Amino acid sequence: MRIALPSSGYSLLTTSSFIGLGEIVAKEAFDWVISDPKIITTSFVIVRFIDDMTSHKFEQKRGHVALGIECYMKQYGVSMEQVYNEFHNQTMQAWIDINQECLKPTIVPMPLLNRVLNLSRVMDIIYKEGDGYTHVGKVMKNNIGSLPIDSIV
Repeated sequence: MRIALPSSGYSLLTTSSFIGLGEIVAKEAFDWVISDPKIITTSFVIVRFIDDMTSHKFEQKRGHVALGIECYMKQYGVSMEQVYNEFHNQTMQAWIDINQECLKPTIVPMPLLNRVLNLSRVMDIIYKEGDGYTHVGKVMKNNIGSLPIDSIV
């Protein structure tokens, strides 16, 4: 995970999601992102592990680079089932950590925390019924189609 987070671009995605929030996004917000706060690192755990568990078999078939599952199996000498259980447990703990981070006072405004939370939620939806990112199916098309085109507020 030490290597996977900086190489994933997730911090960049998080930071770019702040665009358009106006004056609440000050220099302190960007300093906060750079400091690797717990909510961002745990959000990345969710994103990474859900993706790895869902797309693992497909990625193996197409000979893609080694995913976290293979790396974990090799590093700890455990079975694929044990890795899936461990990734699932860490994902559940990450959701608990994100909830706790949203409930306690923080140096950044809540709308910024909501962006991080919502990125995790989106990934959960994309990968809930399979790899909806690589294989966009009817469920994902319906999810996207249900989004409002015009602002509600």
